[in-house]
Amino acid sequence: EVQLVESGGGLVRAGESLRLSCAASGFTHGFTFEDYAIGWFRQAPGKEREGVSCISNDDGKTLYADSVKGRFTISSDNAKNTVFLQINNLRPEDTAVYYCAADRTGLGSLAYYDFDSWGQGTQVTVSA
Repeated sequence: EVQLVESGGGLVRAGESLRLSCAASGFTHGFTFEDYAIGWFRQAPGKEREGVSCISNDDGKTLYADSVKGRFTISSDNAKNTVFLQINNLRPEDTAVYYCAADRTGLGSLAYYDFDSWGQGTQVTVSA
């Protein structure tokens, strides 16, 4: 199973930016990082897990939730097996634990059930 480790979260003020990283390892059975789609999800206390963005590593296709379009940018460094999520103009409602997840089909989506492996998450807290 692919291992995913998130980093880059923290406590910031509204309007500031963060860049989250998701480092992937443990590829087996002939699969490589490029075969996967990597998604970012977030979950705030008392709320359901929300898919915010996804990238297909083979062709670079990206998806964004409407709630984050224009502020979030996902990118991938295939040489480092790492996906980034740049978050600009942070808002208090962005406060959540952010998780990355891997989809072995490579198709990518914003639906949590399409993903096979999950990281432990990184906390993002935005103060007003």
